[in-house]
Amino acid sequence: MRHHAHVALRLSKVLSGLSAALLLTAAGLAIPSESWAAISAGIVEVWVAYLLAILGAASAIAGIALRRKSERPKSLSAAPAPPERQLQLIPSWTIPAGVLLVATATASTILWLQADIPSGGTDIQQAQLRATAIRTGLSVGAGVAGALALLVALRRQQLAERTQQAAEYDAVEKRVTELYVKAAEQLGSDKAPVRLAGLYALERLAQDNPIHRTSITEVICAYLRMPYKVNEVPREPDPDYAENPGLEPDEDDSSEDSTGERQVRLAAQRILARHLRPSTSGGLASPSYWGPLRIDLSGAALVNLDLSKCVISEADFSNAIFYGKAIFAEVAFAGDATFLEATFRSSALFDDADFAQWASFGGTKILGEARFGGVRFKGGTWFGGTQFSKKAAWFDDTVFMESASFRGQIFPGRAIFDRADFKDGVDFDSTEFNESAWFEESIFRLSANFRHAVFSEPPSLEGALAPPSDERGDDVWPDGWQRDMKTTMLIRSPG
Repeated sequence: MRHHAHVALRLSKVLSGLSAALLLTAAGLAIPSESWAAISAGIVEVWVAYLLAILGAASAIAGIALRRKSERPKSLSAAPAPPERQLQLIPSWTIPAGVLLVATATASTILWLQADIPSGGTDIQQAQLRATAIRTGLSVGAGVAGALALLVALRRQQLAERTQQAAEYDAVEKRVTELYVKAAEQLGSDKAPVRLAGLYALERLAQDNPIHRTSITEVICAYLRMPYKVNEVPREPDPDYAENPGLEPDEDDSSEDSTGERQVRLAAQRILARHLRPSTSGGLASPSYWGPLRIDLSGAALVNLDLSKCVISEADFSNAIFYGKAIFAEVAFAGDATFLEATFRSSALFDDADFAQWASFGGTKILGEARFGGVRFKGGTWFGGTQFSKKAAWFDDTVFMESASFRGQIFPGRAIFDRADFKDGVDFDSTEFNESAWFEESIFRLSANFRHAVFSEPPSLEGALAPPSDERGDDVWPDGWQRDMKTTMLIRSPG
């Protein structure tokens, strides 16, 4: 798209230059060189001048049109676009001014040419030269009148095209509204196949009409927020879940209502994921990408949600319930991401995700494995009151660009922060580690607070660093560890 626009822009410049050259050449040929006799001897050069002038004007018009076309934003939508701007009315003085221009051009040319007629020669030659001057002046007047007529015709053509464009746009908008209403009605059907048809109709509508993508995304999210009860069965025996075995979706539930609604919801989730991924599996730009949209799935019941590699503007999953694995691997949140009081009935996989703004997991329950390895938290991060299971909580290679708070947090299972990079302060005040806690090769760049932290096993901070900084606060390290002032590494306390 950009390549075509660049080519059109270069071509418009070439045509503009060509038109200027042709018009200058035409002017040079139309002006008498030394005398009228020389011009009359090569009268064909006057008509060559007219031809070059016409070609120059055509090139100028084509160059202007191409430049405007190259500067106009392109849309991938197949739907007609609305008229870009209102056409200005032609002033009432335009026609009298055009008539005056034609008369002035004709009279000026005749008088100018007759003034240059040499005084020598016979009366017949003088009469022939005056007649030629009159014909030439009339030709110039006719040319000016023709140019004005072309402008009027161009104006009429623009008006006709704009009228047609407006009619097509109105027809398409009316059709889109009808399809939108019909699809919304299908979503309210008590038949699962009808609801599926409504979802796919909305998807096609949004794909062909980018202006409606935001509203259609909101409709799909609103459908997923509607109450839904997932039939669950206990997990298979697992020693890590001895205290809280948890539940998982019953994939063998064959009741018509449950199975049908689950398929509709899975389709809605896949539609969102498909159009929030900017790239295909091969790494190419996805033609079905709708842009970084905001999604509101607060309180939604989500089954086996997979938003891996999606780009999301803002996300609200507060009080949502995730049945089965919830995959957010390599997802990019451009705005705030809220998971307040959300419940993950199984594992929560956020490997290599990117949080550009505030990330809140306050009060979140994760009954399975919590994987935040390689995540980049570029804004503030809050895990206050998060309930982890006896499965491991992985924060290895995680980067915290701003402050991170785990104050009062309880880790029933292993807490792994190996190679984590805390670029701002981190707060583990009153945090409980019921199993092993690893902070090997982590970097605490500003301050670390482990005051009142409780460890059931001695923590490991082998290779961890605490670089010097003018903004560094008072560190409180776990019992048995201290900062080496020379190497800035954390070492075990003597004795």
